[in-house]
Amino acid sequence: MTRFAVPEMSCGHCTAAIEAALKAADPEARVDCDLGTRHVSIESRLDPDALKAAIAGAGYDATAA
Repeated sequence: MTRFAVPEMSCGHCTAAIEAALKAADPEARVDCDLGTRHVSIESRLDPDALKAAIAGAGYDATAA
C-alpha cells in the first residue's frame, strides 16, 4: 500500500480526477481517496514514483505520507 498526502484535494471532482488518473496508469489499482485527511491510499503494481506522476498528471501535488 502506498499513501500520499494531497493537500489540494478538496472535493468530489478532485477525488474523481485523481482516481481516474491512477486507474489509467494501472486499471487494476485499488484507490481510496479520503477528503477528511486529504490522503490517497493506493494498492498497485506500479512503483510510488509512477503513482505520484499519475497524480501530478491530474494536476495535483502529492507527497509521501
